[in-house]
Amino acid sequence: MITHVTSLVLFVCTGNFYRSRFAEAVFNHHAELKQLNWKAFSRGLAIHWAEGYLSAFTTDALAVRKIDLRHTGSARTQLTEHDLEAAQRRIALDRDEHHSMMRSQFPGWADRIEYWNVADLGFRTAELALPEIESKVLSLIEELNA
Repeated sequence: MITHVTSLVLFVCTGNFYRSRFAEAVFNHHAELKQLNWKAFSRGLAIHWAEGYLSAFTTDALAVRKIDLRHTGSARTQLTEHDLEAAQRRIALDRDEHHSMMRSQFPGWADRIEYWNVADLGFRTAELALPEIESKVLSLIEELNA
């Protein structure tokens, strides 16, 4: 009997509230449409820095794209060593922000994950950041589907 093991991509940001959850939902939506044997999950390096379930920027952007909230996790979740070990691809959303946090919390992983350069609110607006994340996620989907 052959079983299909789903591969995992992990999106990491600071609060697991905005960027990583958007990336997770966009990835899972498109992976499902393409019947890709990959699933995304997301985590935060400092989830105590944000309050609430999910950023309104994220929920609004997903609604505009007709992406159901079931494609993102049910709660903000702190990154663990187990998460890093479980994923086949690991992507932090902003090198400038997250590399030092990774070095501090997971020194053995800091230089073993991918980093994008999508800055948080206050440095880049959601109107610019979310389409950039979407574009990067769609490129990743195409890469994994090749």
